[in-house]
Amino acid sequence: MKMFRLLALVLAALFASTTFAATSPENVDGATTVDTAAVKKLFDKGVAIVDVRKDSDWQAGRISDAIHIELKKAFNEGSLGAEVKKGDEVVFYCNGHGCLRSSKATKKAVGWGYTKVYYYRDGFPAWKAAGYPAE
Repeated sequence: MKMFRLLALVLAALFASTTFAATSPENVDGATTVDTAAVKKLFDKGVAIVDVRKDSDWQAGRISDAIHIELKKAFNEGSLGAEVKKGDEVVFYCNGHGCLRSSKATKKAVGWGYTKVYYYRDGFPAWKAAGYPAE
């Protein structure tokens, strides 16, 4: 009976984790949601691309020439302002639809008065899958 209860608890936990897993929003108010092809065009123009993933993700691979400002450790109005002026275009990305960091960073940047903000929801996995420049 104990084994049955344990199995039921494990299955319930697995079901809950997949059912309630975080999914990034499709849009962020005040920003433009862009796909991989659009980000590549912005990349080619030299637009600032900001990676807000954790340090270990950054070290494992990133969009070439991206700026790393880890959301939970370093991302604030000053750190972003040191890299990107409020009137400049800026793209935020993280690890795709299951990552909320880029949507949070995008929302904060818009709140700080950034006006040309792009939210790259698909993130690094889509960039890498497209074969675009990565480090």
